[in-house]
Amino acid sequence: MQPKAAAIEIVKTLRGHGHQAYLVGGCVRDLLLGRDPADYDVATDAIPDQVMKIFPKTWAVGAQFGVVLVPVPDEPECDPEATHPQSHHHGCIEVATFRSDGVYSDGRHPDEVRFSQDPREDVQRRDFTINGMLLDPLNHDEVLDFVGGRADLAAKIIRTIGDPRQRFEEDKLRMLRAVRFAARFEYEIAPETMAVIQQLSPQISVVSHERVRDELTKMLTEGHARRAFELLDESGLLIQVLPEIAKMKGVQQPPQFHPEGDVWIHTLMLLEQLPPNCSPTLAWGALLHDVGKPPTFRRAPDRIRFDGHVDVGVRMTEVLGKQMRFSNEQLDQVSALVENHMKFAEVTHMRESTLKRFMRLPKFDEHMELHKMDCLASHRNLGSYDFLKQKMEETQPKEIRPEPLVTGADLIALGHRPGPLFKEILSSVEDGQLEGRLQSREQAMAFVQAEFPL
Repeated sequence: MQPKAAAIEIVKTLRGHGHQAYLVGGCVRDLLLGRDPADYDVATDAIPDQVMKIFPKTWAVGAQFGVVLVPVPDEPECDPEATHPQSHHHGCIEVATFRSDGVYSDGRHPDEVRFSQDPREDVQRRDFTINGMLLDPLNHDEVLDFVGGRADLAAKIIRTIGDPRQRFEEDKLRMLRAVRFAARFEYEIAPETMAVIQQLSPQISVVSHERVRDELTKMLTEGHARRAFELLDESGLLIQVLPEIAKMKGVQQPPQFHPEGDVWIHTLMLLEQLPPNCSPTLAWGALLHDVGKPPTFRRAPDRIRFDGHVDVGVRMTEVLGKQMRFSNEQLDQVSALVENHMKFAEVTHMRESTLKRFMRLPKFDEHMELHKMDCLASHRNLGSYDFLKQKMEETQPKEIRPEPLVTGADLIALGHRPGPLFKEILSSVEDGQLEGRLQSREQAMAFVQAEFPL
């Protein structure tokens, strides 16, 4: 069953049991915009115990906040353990009881929740007007808008419901969400909402690194990354969440290679090229590829230089990635993108073995994509990119990763002892294979005996 049909069925079932029930939040906003909602949420006056009695299978992931998950029939089952309970779960509809919240002393969760019978009261606690509308799918899709959401959709404005200070004090992450929604929909942030974000931006530090990372990753991969980062800067949030990126502003570059301007402008131009739904590792690689430039900037007699900016950038990326709790696999890839982005300048002069080893980096397509964006955001010379693209088309996978002609067991049989030399011998043999000098086991064994005599 489609999520939309499942959500409407839940509304119908709750109504059949004498309860109020509506579609609510982002799905209503997306339906009004003619977009396909990623998730469907239902709001009802039924309390969690009642919801759990009505539906045969449910998960009470946030019952103290009135949130119960109801699985969508025939969908792969959602895993309530997969992410924290406040996030959406694929394959489930979130059913939440109307409520009004007490104070949020931790800047994330209300200290107490009072369930309500009144949908008007429920929407007052939500974040932005465009996310605060209800829709009645059983009455000609009637929209219940108690917060001015339709007017703000029409005016393309992100505005908090009620007092912006109170909304952001409740959950500081909402400041980042305001930026993300404004970028995603190409809306403006209402002046009074923006003014409060600018005042409260230092308080974003109370939000966990994981929640900040998830918001930033969405900004980077929703197709409007440049706008998102311009708004992060304007709102005062950038220097709080990514001071390394804020330091790029005003760092000049040699004009012969970077006619576009400073490191910040160059990075924004890369972000502008990121398509919707791009890979998160490519997006973070684009953001961080030049993160080592501000600390290595110097004016040499001939030109501006950034000596060692790649090594410094890799170290900074690793520190940031660990802080943001990237998975090891993601961090390895983002670090590799930063580490290898300058090697493209050498590809036409590389030895065949070096070039083939370069081309077999994991997810090499992301390295290619980053290099292309890097060129288009600076000198616009795609010579190395075109050279490699042709090389990849002409080269068979087995030429890049040949079967070994000699193994460690062979070396032991020849009388070599396992140790550092082992690796050097095997690497030399592989060089010969990659360069086409060694094509058979016999040739390889003869090469070993000649080059590495005992």
